[in-house]
Amino acid sequence: MLTNAYIPYKGYYSSPFAKWQGSLANEHSVVLGAKTARAWLMDKNISPENFDYLILGITVGQPHVFYGGPWASALIGAENIPGMFVSQACSTSTTVLYQAAQGIETGLYKNVFTLMTDRCSNGPHTIWPNPGGPGGQVISENWVMDQFNNDPWAKNAMIQTAENVAKEAGVTREACDDLALRRYEQYLDALKNDRAFQKQYMFPVAVDISKKKSITLEKDEGILPTTREGLTGLRPVLPGGVHTFGAQTHPADGNCGIIVTTREKAKELSRDASKDARIVSYGYSRAKKGFMAMAVVPAARMALTNAGISIRDVKVIKTHNPFAANDIYLADQMGIDVNTFNNFGSSLIFGHPQAPTAGRLIIEGIEELADKGGGYMLFTGCAAGDTGAALIIKIG
Repeated sequence: MLTNAYIPYKGYYSSPFAKWQGSLANEHSVVLGAKTARAWLMDKNISPENFDYLILGITVGQPHVFYGGPWASALIGAENIPGMFVSQACSTSTTVLYQAAQGIETGLYKNVFTLMTDRCSNGPHTIWPNPGGPGGQVISENWVMDQFNNDPWAKNAMIQTAENVAKEAGVTREACDDLALRRYEQYLDALKNDRAFQKQYMFPVAVDISKKKSITLEKDEGILPTTREGLTGLRPVLPGGVHTFGAQTHPADGNCGIIVTTREKAKELSRDASKDARIVSYGYSRAKKGFMAMAVVPAARMALTNAGISIRDVKVIKTHNPFAANDIYLADQMGIDVNTFNNFGSSLIFGHPQAPTAGRLIIEGIEELADKGGGYMLFTGCAAGDTGAALIIKIG
């Protein structure tokens, strides 16, 4: 259990998430993420000189990412602090926050800025020398799409892992469609009253089109309307499967930033110190080969055990659910109602830029928890390699 690591209330932001090949498709994710973070810090009147360390979360290679953390820290205006970067697939944000919290807990850091950013669009195509390749052939890899389609250990695509879990757990096509529709309806709640909930944490992204023209992305881009009739009319992605394109997430682009600091510093930076969020515990897991969606459960149970609480003590649950089977399996195993968590949407609906996905979900969870008067929040999500990661956060 952690006792000293805090996230100041409103000490975070998420950009809108942009659709695959959308408005952010050609932006350097580190540069854009740092630019957005710097603009947010200025808007909140927070000096970058407050921070003594930066942790960058990124999963899709970008030019000069070798310089990762130190480069990002300089770009946000903190030129004199070091940094590092973490790449942990879909659990990158969870891991980044826990690493920052551990540093605060041990006194290594006093005030950390965490920046999670990715651009799945136009991901790099990487080549390596192949001395034995006939005719000068090289070894090549599409950084994004090849990872979706081939786990080098389990030898399957990510969607196959969801279908494996669905088959073993008895998850039906109808249940997946029902879940997808429910998550879309919950996302619509975040758009009510002129996007009142999203505006509590979402910060616009400015993109330069030319020297004289720029655009500003203020809300999520590429969210497809979901209806029961539309879901019913879709074919399964895999023959005989239960997941259609309507019951799984889509690659996206975006970034988010979260301050992790001491209780004293949190009070200084907070918009309401009574709503500061303490990072309580972390959980991790690895499911059996080819069953990624199962990993959310042991990760959640480990985080709950480390926090000394049960699922009944949790007021808000947020999950990274790239496939409908994730939430259905979690609800069944934990004995909870699948319709009662992921209020205001989830990555199933608003997309998956990878590194910032869990970060946005955690931010949304903190906002919902604060609106409910505090208590415990659980975040849990799966990640490549049949792994999972979870965090418990407490307000009050």
